[in-house]
Amino acid sequence: MRRTFAQRRNMWLFLAVLLLAAGMASCAPPNLRRGWMFQSSGSRRNIVETARQYVGTPYRYGGESPGGFDCSGYVMYVYQKNGIDIPRTAQDQFRGGRRITRRHLKPGDLVFFQTSRTAISHVGIYAGRNRFIHAPKPGKKVGYASLANSYWSRRFRGAVTYLN
Repeated sequence: MRRTFAQRRNMWLFLAVLLLAAGMASCAPPNLRRGWMFQSSGSRRNIVETARQYVGTPYRYGGESPGGFDCSGYVMYVYQKNGIDIPRTAQDQFRGGRRITRRHLKPGDLVFFQTSRTAISHVGIYAGRNRFIHAPKPGKKVGYASLANSYWSRRFRGAVTYLN
């Protein structure tokens, strides 16, 4: 079957758009290429279990390893251990995820707070039952906190997910 000029042109345009889209996906940042829509619900359990392994680890400003964590370094490390690349800072982690409401929180999602003048200055991993795991501040260790606690409740600024 012989195609008309318009049919051939449309076919080439379609292929060009397809190739362009494929090229754009490969140039996307890792957190968008391997973002929330590609993670299974099993990842949620794994993230929380990984986070629990580091409860008791000392806080260390700028820390992003089991030798010591700051809040966003801890979250980034836990997610990386589960094959998910997310940004380094709490503010960028907040910007990079898909926003969710507090009532839609599921284990493994990230919760964000304003503990200083910066709009988003603290992050933790939601563990379920209104609790989250985080690296609180110098002199403290990675541990659990409650979203119902008046300190955290007043400072809560939102939640995001990188999972489905």
